[in-house]
Amino acid sequence: MRCSVASDRPATPDDVDDICRSLPEVELGTSWGDVPTYLVRGRGFVLFRKPHHTAVDPATGEEYDDLLVIVTPTAVEKQALVDDERLPFFTIDHFRRTNAVLVQQSRLGELGRAELAEIITDAWAARAPKKLAREHLDGSSDG
Repeated sequence: MRCSVASDRPATPDDVDDICRSLPEVELGTSWGDVPTYLVRGRGFVLFRKPHHTAVDPATGEEYDDLLVIVTPTAVEKQALVDDERLPFFTIDHFRRTNAVLVQQSRLGELGRAELAEIITDAWAARAPKKLAREHLDGSSDG
């Protein structure tokens, strides 16, 4: 991951859509039947996860109802996001073999918008065709 901007404003759920749609060849489609998912050439990189018994708030025992799943390029990057105590990312046993992290939309404000953009761009690049990712990232002025 690249460095984040210290003066960045807090991220919001609306930023997820803005960031995803700013990336090349992204569409909001579905995966897993009817789960809203941001796709690049048919490959999902950010999805809105339905409440499920595999992801329960330890404080309330209730299923999370506002989760995003964000792909990570590697298991190492996934673990770095989960292990960073200042970040709201986590994982669950159901995702142990998946390079992706979970985050509650209600906690996105714990991230700066630029930091969220960096994490989503990394997710997009992990799923985009290599040539498309290289062209975008090499031509990007903010990376």
